[in-house]
Amino acid sequence: MTTPSEPQAIAERELCGLVNGLAQQIADHVRERAVALGLTAPQATALREMTGPMSMRELAERMSCEPSNATFVIDKLEKQGLVERRAHPTDRRAKHLVLTEEGVSLRGRLLELLTQDSPLAGLDPEQQRALQGLLEQAITRR
Repeated sequence: MTTPSEPQAIAERELCGLVNGLAQQIADHVRERAVALGLTAPQATALREMTGPMSMRELAERMSCEPSNATFVIDKLEKQGLVERRAHPTDRRAKHLVLTEEGVSLRGRLLELLTQDSPLAGLDPEQQRALQGLLEQAITRR
């Protein structure tokens, strides 16, 4: 016997499967492009998310990870000469993460590679904006 909520549960399960499948395709894509540049996937994610100077906490939020994990990634990028820790302009207890010149250059190459054959490339810009809006709506409803 089918309950009224069962069709909804099936539709939600199928939608979750699609979202998970897309997330896996995106993760695989990032990993492949990262390897081409001699990076790990977390390092590539950090570089992609570093749109300007930011705190470790901000970066961790953007990477969807704990600050300690972001610190580990930044330590490696700093050793490679791609990121510097600088004094925060308004909080003397904090540091700002800043890309070096080499980091900016590598980030540019990474962004180019990430757009090539992206799992989202099959969607036109309007469809991408619509998907973004729907995902943001689903996330903020929680």
